[in-house]
Amino acid sequence: MESAVSVRGLTRHFGEIHAVDGLSFEVTPGELFGIVGPDGAGKTTTLRMLAGVLRPTSGDAVVQGVSVVRDPEGVKHHIAYMSQRFGLYSDLTVRENIDFYADLFLVPRKARAARLERLYQFSGLGPFESRLAGQLSGGMKQKLGLCCALIHEPQIMLLDEPTFGVDPISRRDLWLIVHEMVARGITAVVSTAYLDEAERCDRLALLHRGALLALDTPTAFQQRLAGHIQSLRSDAPRRARDLLEQHPAVRHAVLFGDVIHLTLDDPRHDWPAVRAALEHGGVTILEAGPAEPSLEDVFIHLVGPGGVTHE
Repeated sequence: MESAVSVRGLTRHFGEIHAVDGLSFEVTPGELFGIVGPDGAGKTTTLRMLAGVLRPTSGDAVVQGVSVVRDPEGVKHHIAYMSQRFGLYSDLTVRENIDFYADLFLVPRKARAARLERLYQFSGLGPFESRLAGQLSGGMKQKLGLCCALIHEPQIMLLDEPTFGVDPISRRDLWLIVHEMVARGITAVVSTAYLDEAERCDRLALLHRGALLALDTPTAFQQRLAGHIQSLRSDAPRRARDLLEQHPAVRHAVLFGDVIHLTLDDPRHDWPAVRAALEHGGVTILEAGPAEPSLEDVFIHLVGPGGVTHE
């Protein structure tokens, strides 16, 4: 099967900064593909190159058979690209914004009514079609941005952190819209810094400092650490984390609120000594036991020392 997106050594430098450094991966038709990583990982730069709005320093990507290097304008006929700051017009209504993008994409007049009804159906924006876009909530603006991007029924969606800065309910609704479009046969490439959201994707490309760290399914990533994660709650979580980071048997210790996830090579062998060290350090363990690895555990494990710690 021919790839919907084929990325080959894609690179982009901004002076001395290597924002994207030799990325290569394939996205199959109808796939929900996630590009995942923290701020500065190269997610936005990658999507901008795939959308044909930023020229690569080297390498190439072929999107629906069109090269982003040789024909960046030709790519735009096949995609819907939604940036973090999608170009909505705050002084136009919901309906007027969608109509504007329909005109921009040369959507035939006779096809618009059916498409608009379908977009309203899964976005829930129908009752608000006369409201000014500037008066919408953050989540509703993102839904409107998706509707405007999808009005021309593209073959590929490129969505740059579509749920950034929106409330949990709107995040859920936006992902339902994405899944609805994928179910209709559209290929979706979605960037996100939320690793809990990334579990919704078929496959993930984990980026770190512009480079591809790993590529696999969410389940396969989590299976890599199966049986190696221990979870604990204590009366002094930060002190416990600091003690764990100094223990030779602990590969990583990450604080999630008041819960610590620690990675051990052999929990059955190492945990008794680790527990004793905590108690010797004056930490009272309130609860402890094996934990299912999250994608955050996997990412921190792959990044190694100096990875992200959540307070």
